[in-house]
Amino acid sequence: MKIPVKILLSRGMELPTYATDGSAAVDLRAALDEGVTLTIAPGERALIPTGIAIAPESREVVAILAARSGLAIKKGIRLSNGIGVIDADYRGEIQVGLHNTGKEPFAVARGDRIAQMMFMPVLTADFIVTDTLDETARGAGGFGSTGVK
Repeated sequence: MKIPVKILLSRGMELPTYATDGSAAVDLRAALDEGVTLTIAPGERALIPTGIAIAPESREVVAILAARSGLAIKKGIRLSNGIGVIDADYRGEIQVGLHNTGKEPFAVARGDRIAQMMFMPVLTADFIVTDTLDETARGAGGFGSTGVK
């Protein structure tokens, strides 16, 4: 799949890359000014620019932003909205909302890998109003109704 990428001249970042041949997502890097460090205190959030914008060639594709597992597990750094959704028709700079759930301040500098982005197919729904839904064994059970084990 071809994804046109615009490198924002004001940020001067490189193309996103896959870390290994088996990587499902590309790493996104912080596009902060050279020499600038942004520190996210415990409990705080920050919006980090990546210096890129994309233009998927089909509305049947969505870019999903996810936390980097190492940052999440080791430092408590996660995406502030759980996951990020970059719709196929969005043309602005991709920015990453980070939330520090750890106990130590977290410093972000230019070029640091802060999140990952993967591309997935999109299915759109045609909603049909109805008075009844089919029955299932689960029914309306939810929120732990199937137990832990």
